[in-house]
Amino acid sequence: QVPVAHCFGPPGHYKRKFCTVCRKSLESPAFRCEVCELHVHTDCILFACSDCRQCHQDGHQDHDTYHHHWREGNLPSGARCEVCKKTCGSSEVLSGMRCEWCGILAHAACYVIVTPECTFGRLRNMILPPSCVQLFSRNFSKLHCFRISENLQAESDEDDDVDGSTQGSARDVQISTDSSKQTLKIFDGNDAVKRNQFRLISVPRIAKNEEVVEAALRAYYINDDQQEYELQTFTQQALLSDDVINRNDAAEDSNSGSVFRESVPEAWIIRAKPKDEEVIRIYPAWLKVGMAYISLRVNKDSTTQTVIKEVLPLLGRQMECLQNFKLVEVLMGSKQVQRMVLDNQELILNRLKDIRKTSIRQMNQTRFYIVENSKSIVRVNLFVGGLPPQLSPEEYKNILKDELAIKTNVVSVSHVYQAQGAVVLEISCFSEAERIYMLVKDTTVNDKPLNAVVIPEVMASKIPQNCWPLLVFVNPKSGGLKGRDLLYSFRKLLNPHQVFELTNGGPLPGFHTFSKVPSFRVLVCGGDGTVGWVLGALEEIRHKLVCSEPSVAILPLGTGNDLGRVLRWGAGYSGEDPYSVLISVDEADDVLMDRWTILLDAEEPAEGTENGVAEPEPPKIVQMNNYCGLGIDAELSLDFHHAREEEPGKFNSRFHNKGVYVKVGLQKISHTRNLHKDIKLQVDQREVELPSIEGLIFINIPSWGSGADLWGSDSDDRFEKPRIDDGLLEVVGVTGVVHMGQVQGGFRSGIRIAQGSYFRVTLLKPIPVQVDGEPWIQAPGQIIISAAGPKVHMLKKSKQKQKK
Repeated sequence: QVPVAHCFGPPGHYKRKFCTVCRKSLESPAFRCEVCELHVHTDCILFACSDCRQCHQDGHQDHDTYHHHWREGNLPSGARCEVCKKTCGSSEVLSGMRCEWCGILAHAACYVIVTPECTFGRLRNMILPPSCVQLFSRNFSKLHCFRISENLQAESDEDDDVDGSTQGSARDVQISTDSSKQTLKIFDGNDAVKRNQFRLISVPRIAKNEEVVEAALRAYYINDDQQEYELQTFTQQALLSDDVINRNDAAEDSNSGSVFRESVPEAWIIRAKPKDEEVIRIYPAWLKVGMAYISLRVNKDSTTQTVIKEVLPLLGRQMECLQNFKLVEVLMGSKQVQRMVLDNQELILNRLKDIRKTSIRQMNQTRFYIVENSKSIVRVNLFVGGLPPQLSPEEYKNILKDELAIKTNVVSVSHVYQAQGAVVLEISCFSEAERIYMLVKDTTVNDKPLNAVVIPEVMASKIPQNCWPLLVFVNPKSGGLKGRDLLYSFRKLLNPHQVFELTNGGPLPGFHTFSKVPSFRVLVCGGDGTVGWVLGALEEIRHKLVCSEPSVAILPLGTGNDLGRVLRWGAGYSGEDPYSVLISVDEADDVLMDRWTILLDAEEPAEGTENGVAEPEPPKIVQMNNYCGLGIDAELSLDFHHAREEEPGKFNSRFHNKGVYVKVGLQKISHTRNLHKDIKLQVDQREVELPSIEGLIFINIPSWGSGADLWGSDSDDRFEKPRIDDGLLEVVGVTGVVHMGQVQGGFRSGIRIAQGSYFRVTLLKPIPVQVDGEPWIQAPGQIIISAAGPKVHMLKKSKQKQKK
């Protein structure tokens, strides 16, 4: 097992979960790891150790064989054991084991006979294998490494933690009113005294010394032999050493009578009794099958060097030179793993004594590894976005020099994305990488804030043949804010390095990370607007991807979700099990879909020319996937858009969003039908006569305005049956809000006007326009709609139900 620190967000309330440390249920706010199933009370977090899953290689203990990563408890109550087929989950206690990669379940008594190799289970074709991902991240917190946005994180301060731990332990032990009991404060070493972090124990007034020691060790979850420990009173300690900062408690305790004062609990420190020799475990930092560690007896003359000398033969490496190895002390705290190389002449027993003096708990979380010396690589890839677009690589370098004062000897620009105004920096110094990362957050260029994302390196050559990793984009803002929970679930089910939050730098960091992957698929979780955003980004960066035409699946989170409906992904996510969503993506069928380019060219504005010549607006180009509406349809969308910008807080439920559409529509009922007088339409170079309408809509997919069929299903000799990959758009008219309502209700369809592949619309006055739900007012001029680039590959949910 490789020590890997956990990734904790802010504390939250988790129902029906149990703490991994004290095994009690989580009533109060507690922490959970964002990457694995660890749940822990705020005052138990210090006792959890770094046993998170290893999602990438980081230059320490890298190997390509993957074993199951077992986590105990918090299984659904219907869970069945792989070995004996009986139930192993429970909602009453912490029970049962689960592998966090392949999801296999077993009893605590049965899991030892499961073969250790993990094959990643049913999702193995979609998981980005951890041995193919490299990330050197010394100073970056886990949240940075997995790009978990920090605005969702309530940054908690060191001191808050301290208070949390004190009060927490006080809760467990009710200060007893029973006069036969006494409550004692217990510290586990000098570090705890400095931070004033103690745990309370309650023992009988007439207790044997051993009983008190045992209770103290139990409070710190230490299951060593109590004969090896003793308690020292805090006062005597405070008088003896200066390294303990005197707190008020200590001053009071030094009054001779204070031992009997009820109000102040007595304070004690657990100390380990000195030993002349002991047995330590040495773990090899390479994979040695069948051997987790070597036990070695050390005495007061043993140094790091003598230990290495004794251990190598036991690991079958006696022929090698001692200078090629080092002994590393690893502190496996739950929030970070700290490594320290021991000096060759260091006396091992002294080192153990020092650790125990600092904290008995830390001694419990410390391991010694024998490690081969190798040249350590330092390479951090930072994606920096938000720069001005379309500059030369030299100009980008100069901006970075001016704004961030980058040290060019350790920072190089490895990729430039000119169209998007983004660069990827390769940095060969940890402190410089961290400095740039922190600085970017507070830097603006041309009034645009920059953003930085730590990017893992995917070693494409190591990806297995039949593996098509899934690149997941989630928009945490769409559709009733369900995105947050999905992010969490997908990070757990897959490798967190393949899950990207779109609010954190957009789709580009994801595509860049996967640019060398030979074949992959994409899952976009968001509304139609989000899908359009990702498809647009894919179009722009396609030529830089090895897999230039990945298929795209959709998990609809927005309000309309017309594209999601057409591709059978449903009208909106309503909390299905994310695991079965991934299975459906795996079994989905590949289909092609047309995309269209809309060129909007406003002519010179007629009014407003008194003060000299007004500049014409530059032509605007937008991409369209679903539909483009002119007139009434766009006007409603625009009003809704304004309402949403005024009070965004009200728009986090899909039903409320639809309600606003209805309200806005009712205000528009008495309108005159004369849009046909304000526009001219040419289809494939022919003028088309327009009937009396108030809205003109171009549709690419057979679903409009949240699932209505605008074209209708009647067969018609004049037109072909619409398909999403026929290279044709359908043009439909609506006579007003009432007609739109009837279409939405399914009583009528629109007025069929034309079908074609090249359209020119002339606007004679300013008219509301919307493309895929993004509305604006378009000045008079020309609008040209034509097919865009190659068709895109989409994934359509397959009809047959999966076999159990």
